[in-house]
Amino acid sequence: MTSLDTPMPALLSAPDSPCVDSLVPSPNFGPRKAKVDMLVLHYTGMASADAAIDLLRTPSSEVSCHYVVREDGSVVQMVAEAARAWHAGRSSWEGVTDINSRSIGIEIVNGGHDFGLPDFPAAQIAAVIALCADILARHAIRADRVLAHSDVAPARKRDPGENFPWDTLHAAGIGHLVAPSRVEGGRFFMLGDAGEPVAALKAMLALYGYGIAPTEAYDAATAEVVAAFQRHFRPAKVDGVADAATLLTLRDLIATRPGDAPRVA
Repeated sequence: MTSLDTPMPALLSAPDSPCVDSLVPSPNFGPRKAKVDMLVLHYTGMASADAAIDLLRTPSSEVSCHYVVREDGSVVQMVAEAARAWHAGRSSWEGVTDINSRSIGIEIVNGGHDFGLPDFPAAQIAAVIALCADILARHAIRADRVLAHSDVAPARKRDPGENFPWDTLHAAGIGHLVAPSRVEGGRFFMLGDAGEPVAALKAMLALYGYGIAPTEAYDAATAEVVAAFQRHFRPAKVDGVADAATLLTLRDLIATRPGDAPRVA
């Protein structure tokens, strides 16, 4: 997509969504260089919501997001949707590396892996669903481009984690998912393997969108991408080993991948 000539947006002054309960503007944003066509979900990975919000509005942190969803379901907006928030960092999807320019970022308050992977409260997930539905109603975002931070940055990130209820979101019409194949053994590929079947696996992951080159080596980067895929789409076992269930789930996702969403005027 051709870069857009957009002026520097103003500091957030009004909510973009009726789901918003409060505004806490962050100075950490810039102009977008592309139209929004992605939605990226994160967990905060910190001890509290207030600690995360403080970090997301501190200039020296150089991080931000558009929305934060607290445990009680209240929604904080920090950056206007028209602006480029700094939430995805070094990342890629479908060959695009400036994910921040074309995405809306939602931080979901949760301690994550460093705090024992706590459950996401029902009220919080209901609020995430409502917010996502509102965003998707206003932007031309395909279902398969509602993604985890770990999908677009598998070497660096694990959020929102294998405990995140993607199936609940999908049942509400958010995101792309298939019923994961059962973990039952069968042929698998793992660190140290090599050959054309490994290259074919990597080509399938790249076809779905992951940033991976289809070489014949099952290296550490391959294991990271496979683990990210499992975390989102086959969370029963996240080990970076491409077992039969992982391969079949990937196959079914590619086969059911939606086409372009209708463009919104």
